[in-house]
Amino acid sequence: MSWTAFLFFALAAVVLWGGGAWAAWKGRTTAATISTSAGVLVFFAFIIGLWATLERPPLRTMGETRLWYSLFLPLAGLLVYRRWRYKWILSFSTLLATVFVCVNIFKPEIHSKTLMPALQSPWFAPHVIVYMFAYALLGAATVMAVYLLFFKKGEPSRDEEDITDNLVNVGLAFMTVGMLFGALWAKEAWGHYWSWDPKETWAAITWFAYLCYIHYRLLPSHRKRWALAWLVFAFILLQVCWWGINYLPSAQGTSIHTYGA
Repeated sequence: MSWTAFLFFALAAVVLWGGGAWAAWKGRTTAATISTSAGVLVFFAFIIGLWATLERPPLRTMGETRLWYSLFLPLAGLLVYRRWRYKWILSFSTLLATVFVCVNIFKPEIHSKTLMPALQSPWFAPHVIVYMFAYALLGAATVMAVYLLFFKKGEPSRDEEDITDNLVNVGLAFMTVGMLFGALWAKEAWGHYWSWDPKETWAAITWFAYLCYIHYRLLPSHRKRWALAWLVFAFILLQVCWWGINYLPSAQGTSIHTYGA
């Protein structure tokens, strides 16, 4: 499947995700689940088709990783919606996934079959895929934190705090698994589990930032707004780890993790 087909699959998926978000606001749980799930399947079908065409997992460029982020955002939103029935979560996941879809439509990157030897490890694909799912969950937690900090009047309710904490807990769990997969990949590709490459350093910083949030929330005397502000800060660190590292002077010509086009 060529990249030119992306527009048609993406439009179909976004329409289905939008239908799911609308059904969620109307309280139609079954319709929301079916529509969102159908959109996920349509988008995943394109990824599988592209995978077959490239003869490798589409995970090499930033554009390819955005495909997985666009896929996992509605999936994470659906899981949260099914568990806690938050009507807004599918609207958020649809909006954010659409933004990433539009970036890939208007700024496509080269999707060649070429894959450097280090990326041919069987650990590479699960490492990136698990990380993308973790990023989707932590992105949802950040949106919740921004809402509670700047838009909600009064103190956040216990339910709102719980959803934020649950998203962070699950997101950090997936991030930890992704980091372990990454260590196994590094051992096979370069002979060592960890080398304090700029990307690895920022991954560790991000991981500790979310761990600090979880432990701070467990303190009886913690301040809610400080915790939410820290969560927003941790997401900024995550963005540096994900794509900002490409623009840091310390990574130019040295980091083995910077994405090529």
